Amino acid sequence: MNTLAVRRTALVVLLLAFVLLPVIGGAVYVRTKHAWGKERLAQIEPRYARLLGLESQRGELEAARQRATELRAQYVYPAALDGTQTGNQAQQKVRDLFSSAGLQVITSQVLPPKEEKGFDRIPLVLRAEGELLGLQSALAVLGAQQPVIVINELDVQVLGGLANINPKLPPRLSAQFTLSVLRERP
Repeated sequence: MNTLAVRRTALVVLLLAFVLLPVIGGAVYVRTKHAWGKERLAQIEPRYARLLGLESQRGELEAARQRATELRAQYVYPAALDGTQTGNQAQQKVRDLFSSAGLQVITSQVLPPKEEKGFDRIPLVLRAEGELLGLQSALAVLGAQQPVIVINELDVQVLGGLANINPKLPPRLSAQFTLSVLRERP
């Protein structure tokens, strides 16, 4: 009977091990998942705190975004106009500005736009003639335009050369401007 008791004891131990093995495996699995979850929460917590901070400052961020959009409109033509319309509008504005400053616009041309850092840079070439005072007033008014008109190049020459200047009359100047305006890309 001794062998029968040993068999029964072995059978009970095997049965108990068979029943406890899934419980022990489940406990190890839960413990592993718990440690993984804690580690994952530690990684996510700073991000979540930043998101909560951003959420609490939503109004301020929206106001700053709106202000940036308004400021951008002062410097850049909107994407609603195509490149040709933008170039023609800027060209007409510059022609009117120079004419009102007392300069005679000889030629003006809109060149094809070039992509530059998410914007279209639309070059304008303009040649005008007039007196120094007219050129100074045109440059002063040009700097105050919105959207901004950038002067890339300026070449000023005295018409007829320095030898032919009458000292009693103001010299007549010829100025060639290479200007550009920016337009948002759609």
